[in-house]
Amino acid sequence: MLYIMKRTQLYLEEDLWEALHARARREKTTISDLVRRAARERYMYTAEQRRADMMAAVGIWKDRTDLPDDSLEASKILRERMMQRTDAAES
Repeated sequence: MLYIMKRTQLYLEEDLWEALHARARREKTTISDLVRRAARERYMYTAEQRRADMMAAVGIWKDRTDLPDDSLEASKILRERMMQRTDAAES
């Protein structure tokens, strides 16, 4: 298989460069490899893959009994947000 790479230059803030440099050292790889992997994960991830991942996660906590029932609190928050939007739209 022919593997063609294109060269590019990036300008990174110092804190980002330092974080990448430290991670590259820990993983015994290069900053270039980290950037390539991150770009692949972010920009080559298809909508179908995202959908499959989301569907796999649906309901994974439904049988948990150790979590509080926050559905009432969530409903209250959503109602308040809808009221705020309605009030803002009427202003």
